[in-house]
Amino acid sequence: MEKVMVIGCPGSGKSTFSRELHRITGLPLFYLDMLYHQSDRTISTKEEFDRQLAQILDQQQWIMDGNYGRTMSKRLTHCDTVFWLDYPLEICLQGLESRFGKPREDMPWVELEWDEEFLEFVKNFPAVNRPEIQALIETYGKDKEVIVFHSRDMAARFLEQLR
Repeated sequence: MEKVMVIGCPGSGKSTFSRELHRITGLPLFYLDMLYHQSDRTISTKEEFDRQLAQILDQQQWIMDGNYGRTMSKRLTHCDTVFWLDYPLEICLQGLESRFGKPREDMPWVELEWDEEFLEFVKNFPAVNRPEIQALIETYGKDKEVIVFHSRDMAARFLEQLR
């Protein structure tokens, strides 16, 4: 486990899992949200995001936290391990709500309330994005270690075994 992707619905706890995996393994941790979002709530250009992503992909070791479907096939090609937090929507919605008002190292601003467009994206994630992730893993993940967690307890037990 040298190049690791952590994916899943927003609110699933990708960043929490990634931070703990980083703490246990010492692998460098990169949050794709920090590449994409700016503190003034603007976003990076496609070219800037891709340039920064390429720099990370060239490194010998990394944990990459985030989905970003446009670049998932590229990241799957480079990684050796995928952790997929494939949790029920209700768990993810609770996870999103629990972070309101809290500073986070994986996001350059503090979320204070629901963003309706983002909420719609999350609600559609199981029907729209989940099948896309499955197809990408089937295509690009055949030679990768793909570990799917269906609950927070499963993920916590895995991390506990690594300690």
